[in-house]
Amino acid sequence: MKAYRQLIVGQLRLFGRNRQVLFWSLVFPIFFMVMLGSFFGEDDNMSLSVSVIDQDQTTSSKALLSAMKQLSILKITESTDLEAEIKDLKHGDLQLVVAVPKGYEAAVNAKSPSMEGSKLTIYYDEMSQTTNQIGLPIISQLVDGISKQIVGYTPVITTQPQGVQSLKLKYIDFLVPGIVAMMIMNNNLNGVAGQIASWRERGILRRLQSTPLHPGTFIASQITARLLLNGAQAIILLLIASMIFGTQVNGSWMLLLLFVVLGTLTFMSIGFIIAALSKTPESAGPIAGFVSFPLLFLGGVFFPTKSMPDWLQPVVNLLPISHLSTALRQIMNVGASLADLWSEAALLGGWMLVAFVIASLTFKWE
Repeated sequence: MKAYRQLIVGQLRLFGRNRQVLFWSLVFPIFFMVMLGSFFGEDDNMSLSVSVIDQDQTTSSKALLSAMKQLSILKITESTDLEAEIKDLKHGDLQLVVAVPKGYEAAVNAKSPSMEGSKLTIYYDEMSQTTNQIGLPIISQLVDGISKQIVGYTPVITTQPQGVQSLKLKYIDFLVPGIVAMMIMNNNLNGVAGQIASWRERGILRRLQSTPLHPGTFIASQITARLLLNGAQAIILLLIASMIFGTQVNGSWMLLLLFVVLGTLTFMSIGFIIAALSKTPESAGPIAGFVSFPLLFLGGVFFPTKSMPDWLQPVVNLLPISHLSTALRQIMNVGASLADLWSEAALLGGWMLVAFVIASLTFKWE
């Protein structure tokens, strides 16, 4: 037990003295979170930039412009230069350009759809899915509503909106659990592989093997030290996110730490496999990077996995980091319990057991 405690203390001191380890394992994820959170974290409202060219300049055309301004999703600007606005549209500075023709008020008063001035021209980027699926329907519904008011149309069948209060989540609420999952993966997958490969090359593992120290004590101390390190780092990152962006943990902190432990053990086991495959420390880094880099984009760290193609979903659903990030988000944002996350816990546990068995069979002391 004394050797076990000394190895834990020695490993933690080694982490503390290595400034590069501290930077890449803690400072870099915090910097990454603050940078992305500052740019995108508070952006929970979508808006479309719309320029209106009022060529009629009448009471009716100004009423149409006022109705457009009441829609919060439309960011309305007025202009008189149609060519300049279309040029900005082509350059991507605008999403829509609406031209109100001369004779608009006359057509409104006459209630005639065939008169000159009754048709609004909407210029849009045909390559933009946002304007095609959101912008054009909004303008069309607005104009259709005005037309029905003019002719006194009363619909026979109506809809009855029933609001349901949902969680007001921002991108930062999605990002922070993903950054925690990324930190756990990098610290254990890359860190274990590089450290073990380096110790093997320097003969440290061989010397440890020749001492009375039991291999199980050495491995247990490594696991405990990294569990303490990852738990502390996760808490620090979450506290910083709470102070800067106001994020919070709606679920159980104990359940959150349980998944931090489960994720640490899973990626440590995978890291031992990479260490076994790496002949030198120089080869450990590229192999670990080859494994971890795709997982950052396939594991739902920065954007939802549901947005990925259908053919890729079976692969995504098998990745440990996708289930780790999902579990952390469900605990933090929804307040999910262990009963709600049993499938994530089971998959992570399965990865941990399989990787541990493979690591045990392939691990080399020399």
